[in-house]
Amino acid sequence: CGCSPSTERCSTRCGLALVLHVSLFVAYALRVSLSIAIVAMTDSSHPHNWSGSAPRGSYPGFAQEVSGKQMQITERHFPGSVPMYNWSAETQGIILSSFFYGYSLTQALGGYCSGLFGGKPILGSGLLLSSVLTLLVPQAAELGVSFLIGLQVLLGLAEGVIFPAQYTLWAKWAPPLERSRLMNVADAGCTFGTFVALLVAGIICQSLGWPFVFYIFGGVGCAWCLCWFLLVYEDPAHHPWISAGEQEYIMSSLAHQGSSHGRSLPLVAMAKSLPLWAITIACFCTDWLFYMLLTSMPTFMSNVLHFDLRENGLLSSLPYIGNGLGHILAGLLADFLLAKRVLGTAAVRKLFSALGMLLPAVCLVAVPYIGCSSTVVVVLLTLALTIISMTGAGININHIDIAPRYAGFLLGITNTFGIVAGIIAPTAVGLLVSQDLQNGWRNAFFLSAALNLFGLIFYIAFGSGTVQDWAREDAAVQ
Repeated sequence: CGCSPSTERCSTRCGLALVLHVSLFVAYALRVSLSIAIVAMTDSSHPHNWSGSAPRGSYPGFAQEVSGKQMQITERHFPGSVPMYNWSAETQGIILSSFFYGYSLTQALGGYCSGLFGGKPILGSGLLLSSVLTLLVPQAAELGVSFLIGLQVLLGLAEGVIFPAQYTLWAKWAPPLERSRLMNVADAGCTFGTFVALLVAGIICQSLGWPFVFYIFGGVGCAWCLCWFLLVYEDPAHHPWISAGEQEYIMSSLAHQGSSHGRSLPLVAMAKSLPLWAITIACFCTDWLFYMLLTSMPTFMSNVLHFDLRENGLLSSLPYIGNGLGHILAGLLADFLLAKRVLGTAAVRKLFSALGMLLPAVCLVAVPYIGCSSTVVVVLLTLALTIISMTGAGININHIDIAPRYAGFLLGITNTFGIVAGIIAPTAVGLLVSQDLQNGWRNAFFLSAALNLFGLIFYIAFGSGTVQDWAREDAAVQ
């Protein structure tokens, strides 16, 4: 990760970034496993153009639409002994989207509990429960659709605590000048986990049968949880192997922010906080565009451009690779600007948010004017999904700047708004397109771009980079 000159190169906090990277990698592999395996679980009626009523991942989860050539192979060559189900496209849509109804419910709760009990036990428990539930998917499918939907809701509830718990840990581990890179290295695990799950699950379905996707992924998840509980410590003060120099460096750099919150939260002050509203609105607008790209773009390319992303495995994987690498690069660059004092915290967050919100909106507005050049549209789609990762060094980690004590809880709140955007966006696109195909798509693109522009203007006007008064430990919580 690159570390402060005041500490050794291979530091404990970089180790934590790598452990969190693997943990998010596993969490996202578990999360998208069903969207990939459902192709092999159903006869030939898998939803080529299902744009869903809900997103499939907080970060790339467009498994269904861009799962590459291997999924077509899977359809023809799955082992004969595995059970098959005759689910309609609509039923498959309900099964896949049910995850998000659970996922949206535990975001704020996960953040609150992490503040009370610590990020380590909450994240570890969420990941372990997710792994065990994944092992049970074949049995749930055997029992019937309603059992599988129930299991997916439970999986969403379990995974919902993971991201907020991660932020609670970083509030205790990441020095302000290293936050961007440490947190973005960890976050890149989401994209790479989805990407690898796509490739591996196709091969597993083909050679062993679809139930083994869940057995292998769930088994790996359970094994990794053992590593999590052994390797991770709640804060530098309790870490047995950390060097004295690094411990002193981290704790002195975070001394001003106070300890984790108690049972009560300054909810009224939070509700009145413009910097918090700035992050929340910007997250809603960015996620609207993000999920619109993920869930609706492939449908646009299929219906309007008559271009099938599945024809080219490389093209389908480019957005993942671009987004993952974009995260890491944005984090490194943001910390470089902060360390060299080129810009202040607020300016850096606003700069990266502007790049990550404005440029994808421009790409989106350009699409209807390109005509029928599917190659250019694929390039724009990949660019948009790569550049949107710049918000990883902007709005996505601004919670820790303005309220480190409540970072997990605040992330839970803004993530919930983002998930709501992800549920509404594909539905809004569906409504616009059903009225008039050509103009409907153009209006959908313009709506996403306009929302992003509004969110960005609001964030630039009211965003902040300093700890808010209500988030200080000495501010008595009423």
